[in-house]
Amino acid sequence: MTAILKIGLVSVSDRASSGVYQDQGIPELEQWLKQALSAPFELESRLIPDEQPLIEATLKELVDDCHCHLVLTTGGTGPAKRDVTPDATLAVADREMPGFGEQMRQVSLHFVPTAILSRQVAVIRGNSLILNLPGQPKAIKETLEGVKDADGRVLVQGIFSAVPYCLQLIDGIYIDTNPQVINAFRPKSARREVQS
Repeated sequence: MTAILKIGLVSVSDRASSGVYQDQGIPELEQWLKQALSAPFELESRLIPDEQPLIEATLKELVDDCHCHLVLTTGGTGPAKRDVTPDATLAVADREMPGFGEQMRQVSLHFVPTAILSRQVAVIRGNSLILNLPGQPKAIKETLEGVKDADGRVLVQGIFSAVPYCLQLIDGIYIDTNPQVINAFRPKSARREVQS
């Protein structure tokens, strides 16, 4: 029996978590994942304030207790004093995956020069991948999918093209994507037919 992908979504925002405005990060991620993934998946969602101990505890819960294969955070990645999502993520990490953060900044620099202010990181904890994404819905989609021209050709790869193979290497789970949204890349030796 094929394991079902379990994804944790964490929106980090003082104002959204206190009800000042509606959180947009989690709905954007849910919608994007439904379009991008070609197999069923389960979600665990959390909306929390910018408090490092709480972010750390939430990430640990989603990985250690909920057994999420992938955890996506949104928000809290800039240089402001309250932006502590990357610090919390590094604090719970077993290993860092710097390529993801580097690529997110490369994608975002095509749209805004302030992308260099982003401190997004990616880490492995146990058998899970944790990725810090931007807070704005438009930027979330851009970093996941990459930069495309008017005809839909990819000019700069989005980070999600590497996520399925990364999860396969970490935990052995095999997932695939809808190529009209994002192409999952893996070496030929690692490809297999997905059983539906």
